[in-house]
Amino acid sequence: MSYTNKLKIFNDPIYGFITIPDTLLYDLIQHPYFQRLRRISQMGLSYLVYPGAHHTRFHHALGCMHIMQKAVEVLRYKGVIISNEEEKALYIAILLHDIGHGPFSHAMEHSIVENVNHEAISLLFMNRLNEEFDGQLTLAIRVFKGEYHRKFMLQLISSQLDMDRMDYLRRDSFYSGVAEGNINSDRLIQMMNVVDDVLVIEEKGIYSVEKFLMARRLMYWQAYLHKTSLVAENMLVRVLKRAKELSQKGIVLPCSEPLLYFMQHKVELNDFDDAVLERFSQLDDTDIIAALKAWQNHNDFILSNLSKMIVNRDLLKIKLSSEKYTPEDVEDLKSKLTNFYRISQQEASYFIFKGKIKNQAYNKDVEPIKILKKDRTIEDVVEASDQLNLKALSKPVTKYFICFPKVLAENS
Repeated sequence: MSYTNKLKIFNDPIYGFITIPDTLLYDLIQHPYFQRLRRISQMGLSYLVYPGAHHTRFHHALGCMHIMQKAVEVLRYKGVIISNEEEKALYIAILLHDIGHGPFSHAMEHSIVENVNHEAISLLFMNRLNEEFDGQLTLAIRVFKGEYHRKFMLQLISSQLDMDRMDYLRRDSFYSGVAEGNINSDRLIQMMNVVDDVLVIEEKGIYSVEKFLMARRLMYWQAYLHKTSLVAENMLVRVLKRAKELSQKGIVLPCSEPLLYFMQHKVELNDFDDAVLERFSQLDDTDIIAALKAWQNHNDFILSNLSKMIVNRDLLKIKLSSEKYTPEDVEDLKSKLTNFYRISQQEASYFIFKGKIKNQAYNKDVEPIKILKKDRTIEDVVEASDQLNLKALSKPVTKYFICFPKVLAENS
């Protein structure tokens, strides 16, 4: 393939034209590991609430790479020295930051594999690609792991004001139609600077930061933690838990070979050799959807009912409260369900469960967003802001939920 053919352009509904700045990046995008992201939804099961939310991790990764290009351009213009090698490392790291996501994004981290987060799997994919590409990803991996001496580079990839968040808020807001999440990423990037190796936002960009944090809070309540998405994701986790239970008892379930492997084996981080990673790379949303469609007709009461509910969007009822639900609340509902369906307490626990969600738009204890004031001093955004609501945004808000079949609500 000729060199010029590798510098392609994508048309993106958010940013317009996105260019691929380098042939190595083109080859990474073309790789099957990365192409898989076309088949992983960015917002999990949120399309059951917002029908437009069918965009993918592929879209998002390209968008992140694009705004990283803008950030590098702005920082260089302001006199921050970034070498060509460092520039390429930043693009690779942000392009591949989500490559380890499993089907339906976050719902799968504790059900297909045993407590292995997507960042750990992303790193495994990056190391594997680094072997394939003769070590050309080495610097990108060091930046991604926070091992590179220039700290601000990691902040561009992973912090409270990184390219990842800037893209997903704007993109998820666009595709879901939740207008409150829309942010002005252009303005935020124009206001970026680096002082003493720390990423800062110039004072005149403070209102854009406030808007960004507010948008993040609203997107969590209205989209990411929307009660329908929440109950659907919890049900999906339980379907896979049940499928695993049955598989490990020797019952062979109809599903794709890669999914069957993860159903039959307990896979922890230490188990990820090249063969397991290759199998994981074969998994995407379609494996799960096809399995749910097949499992609807299974003779196992739990597996078939939960699968049917998700496929037909006839979900469990969910109630949110600022007060904790008690074990008695759960037991009371369970005994009603066991009588109604003549099932065991253990089976009932798949349909009745409680949990909690937390929304904290800004955590000043982690790594604060720094504002560069006109007198060249640096201050945490909460202190620099005249908005009282930023203090409120720093406080975590916890809500509690309980899920149960609608039939209990109808008969209570």
